[in-house]
Amino acid sequence: MYTEIADPQPTGRLRARPHRRNLGHRILGSGLVEALAAPHGVDRYLELVRPGWSLRDLRAEVIAVRHPAPESVTLTLRPNHLWRGYEAGQFVRCTVEIDGVQRARCYSPASSAHRADGLIELTARTHPEGLVSRFLHDHAVPGMVFGLEPAAGDFVLPPKRPEHLVLISGGSGITPVMSMLRTLLDEGHRGRIAFLHYARTPDRVPYARELEEIAARSPGVSVAFAYTRAADADDSRRGRSRQGQEQLRQGEEHFRQGQEHFRQTQGHFCQGHFCQGHFCPEHLLAVGADPGTEAYVCGPPGLIDAVRAVGEPERVHSESFVPPARTIDTGDAVGAVSFARSGVDAPNTGATLLEQAEAAGLKPLHGCRMGICHTCTCRKLAGTVRNLRTGEISATADEDIQICVSVPAGSVALDL
Repeated sequence: MYTEIADPQPTGRLRARPHRRNLGHRILGSGLVEALAAPHGVDRYLELVRPGWSLRDLRAEVIAVRHPAPESVTLTLRPNHLWRGYEAGQFVRCTVEIDGVQRARCYSPASSAHRADGLIELTARTHPEGLVSRFLHDHAVPGMVFGLEPAAGDFVLPPKRPEHLVLISGGSGITPVMSMLRTLLDEGHRGRIAFLHYARTPDRVPYARELEEIAARSPGVSVAFAYTRAADADDSRRGRSRQGQEQLRQGEEHFRQGQEHFRQTQGHFCQGHFCQGHFCPEHLLAVGADPGTEAYVCGPPGLIDAVRAVGEPERVHSESFVPPARTIDTGDAVGAVSFARSGVDAPNTGATLLEQAEAAGLKPLHGCRMGICHTCTCRKLAGTVRNLRTGEISATADEDIQICVSVPAGSVALDL
């Protein structure tokens, strides 16, 4: 069964004083004001008043920063008047300046698409090689300005909301399904919602407290956290913050309390809101779902594959924030890569075309680096490539490809 939303379009944008604001924009954008502001233009002066203001560029100003987990940072952004909102589950391409260079990455808002104040909440988890995520974790402060692009992506809830659904996430994949949960609650969803999140240890769950509070006050919502490395708790404690150590200690205590329950059931290891191990059908049962429940899952490929193997394929909707594994041996690479517009040729190393372009000194546009945002789309003039996400091999000339997930199979020429 489904709940139909009369107007499912996102409402998460600033709405205050629209007529007065639009009049001001028309005046500031007039040819007369532009002439008076020459040679710098109106935007240059607007930035002096508030950095996020712009007549032509979509921007957002950071107004709050917090660290909900040792390796995560949550940013609250105030977008300017050009922002048109998003659907829960979509992603936004953000650009931030690091050491004088504009760096772009894609993040999914975790906030409700119906948030009344129009603010956007992003949570990023740091990675060892994550230049932007590490910068945001260590250096993001209120007042910082991001460049934004309109929200995109088809990992969204349908206009007719499923009456019963399960939201499954792993690691940083929690953000789009958190947005879905918050959006459904804002819509007054009356069906059952199960929320199942996988993390290595208890201190790596950024929204744990809020999720538990939601489950406590919402009769139709059930929540469980599954920890995949509980046995390594002593090792994971090293280097953690005091808050993280306390969360980890509480998680260990829950596991000890659940051991007897595990022995009695001879099945899944769940106690209250806590489970152990990787995804299995018993975890669905622990949150009141079953393999036939409409499922929205975001996380590493292994989690998505496990859910698909259990659920009904047409009822499993997924997105992954993990780059696809390279299945081509770089040692067997042959041929050369020609960047026609730049006049640069380089031996094929077997890496993705984006990586090879960067190694050759080029700076092609890119965002997610995992085949989701399509920012890196480039015209292939000749040659054969393999898509790491789909495994598809294409030898078609003059076609658009995503160079972040395309590996050359022999010589390739790009319009780059």
